[in-house]
Parts: sequence; structure tokens; C-alpha cells
Amino acid sequence: MLKYIVKRTLLAIPVMFGILTIVFMLMRVFAPNPAYLLLGQEATGERAAELTAYLGLDQPIIVQYGKFLLQCLQGDFGRSLFTKQPVISELALRLPATIELALMAVIISSFIGIVLGVISAVKQYSILDYISQLGGLIGVSLPSFWLGLMLIIAFAVSLGWLPVSGRFSFDYRPVHVTGFMILDSILTGDWAALRSCFRYILLPSISIGISSAATIMRYTRSAMLETIRQDYIRTARAKGLREIRVIDKHALKNAMIPIVTVIGMQFGGLLGGAVLTETIFAWPGVGTYIVNGINNSDFAVVQGGCVLVALIAVCMNLIVDILYAYLDPRIRYS
Repeated sequence: MLKYIVKRTLLAIPVMFGILTIVFMLMRVFAPNPAYLLLGQEATGERAAELTAYLGLDQPIIVQYGKFLLQCLQGDFGRSLFTKQPVISELALRLPATIELALMAVIISSFIGIVLGVISAVKQYSILDYISQLGGLIGVSLPSFWLGLMLIIAFAVSLGWLPVSGRFSFDYRPVHVTGFMILDSILTGDWAALRSCFRYILLPSISIGISSAATIMRYTRSAMLETIRQDYIRTARAKGLREIRVIDKHALKNAMIPIVTVIGMQFGGLLGGAVLTETIFAWPGVGTYIVNGINNSDFAVVQGGCVLVALIAVCMNLIVDILYAYLDPRIRYS
């Protein structure tokens, strides 16, 4: 097992190196010179050239790349060109919001996906199966940002049931303890703030969770169909066990290995996939921070945000690989 963990960890290193390279090159090739944005109406060719030299953007690309890699290895993403604050500090303030949103989306998508997947497998070729498969196909096809806009129009604007944007109501702001507003509300016993946080997080979490729910549903259905055809399932039924116990205690338990893997990978993907959704709902997370950095050509912000999201996604995939190998010994010996 230790050998397998070391092997998977070493494979993650070139992945992160490739991500660092791609992010750096994209910002240098496609982003405009931030000197003109910083100077605004006072921008002239001479002043822009002076500011470009001051920012080090006039140096050869390989020199800039080397400095960028060295800073990343030291855990330093530089300072924002506009706020003048260290990027790592601002990311640390915003990361709990993104993680909280992704966790809520995973909880919602896992519940919906597993329930529908089990029903679809147990009732194969029934009307429920066809409806579940159709719903899964639609869920995978819907862009999260479009779904977010539709949810805002339906539940926030038309019905007025839920708030349009933000993370909490300022009338019920939780006391800051960990940065995770729901957890902070529970720790401080502020139930009014907890209800407020749930109302604000519901729409964005559903928006990014529907696609994941569809994916989890399809994997659950496939795993359950394979499991319920095994001999030990027929034996359990022959012993006279209730069908719900056969499905719950025997079939689902053994089908959970690939499902857990998919859920873990979905969580890693949701951290990066929430960028547009956070922007639509004005959610103060890493995604909104990255989008603002792109609009301002703030190299340090975009590079730091993308590297952080990519690092978390790579770590989640690594954890899932290790967990999968632990649950199924055939993987680590293959």
C-alpha cells in the first residue's frame, strides 16, 4: 500500500507542473498588459513602459517563468496589482466559502444521485428507470451557469422564496470562528444565522450539484445492476430476507466502491467548476476572485487562484485513488 501511495503521489507532481506552466503561459499570451489598466486615463506609452518594467513584465518570458515557479514552491503567489494584498492571504479568506459551497453541492448531488440510481437499477426497464435516465441525461447536458440563472428567475425573482445573491444576510451574520458560515452558526448556537446561511447557499449548490447528481446516478445504476446479479444476492433473497434489506445491506454496500470514487472526483471538479456559478450568485469564493482577476488582468490573482484550485483537485483525486486501492486490494497490486 505504501508503494502504491508513493507511486500515485509522484505521478501528481508532473500534473501540477503542467498546470503551473499552462496557467502562466495563458496569462502571458492572452491577457492584456495590466499597466494600462492600472494607469487608466493617465496611461501613456512612457508611463506604461515604466510600470511594465517595475512589475517585471518586460523581462524575458523564461525569466518570469522561473521566478513564478520559485515563488510557487515557496508558497508565495505574489501580491494583487489592485488590492496590494498578498494573494495567498486573500485566497485563504475566500477558500472556506468555495469549500462550503462544494460540500453542500456534493451532499445534495450524492443524495439525489444514489437514491435515483438505486431505484433505477431495482426497477430496471420500468417507467421510473426511463424517467431517471432521461433526467440524468438532461442533468449532464445543462450548463450550471444557465441553470443558476433559471433558478434565480424562478425562486428568487418570481416566487421570492430565496435570496438572489450573497452568502448570508447582514442581519443574521454568524460570528466568525472557522470561516465556514454554516459550521460557525452551529458552533455558536446561532440558529437564525444557520437558517439564513442555508437559504443563501441552496440555489448555488443546486445549480452546480445537478450535473454531479446525474453523473452519480448513472454510476450508481451501473454498479447496482452489476451487483444485484451476483450469486450472493440471489442467496440472500432465497433465505427469505426482505427486499429492502437485500438492497440496503448487501447490494448497495458492495456497490459503493465505484460510487465513492465518483463522489470524490466530483467534489474535486466542483471546486473548479463553481467559478461561473459563484460569479452569477455573487458568492464570495475563489471563483469570483479569479474572475475579477481575469477582468483586471491581475496575473498574480489568476495564477494563484488557478493553482490553488488545481492543487485541491489533484489532492482529491489522489485521496480517491488511495481510498479505492484500500477498499479494493486488486487495484494496488495491478
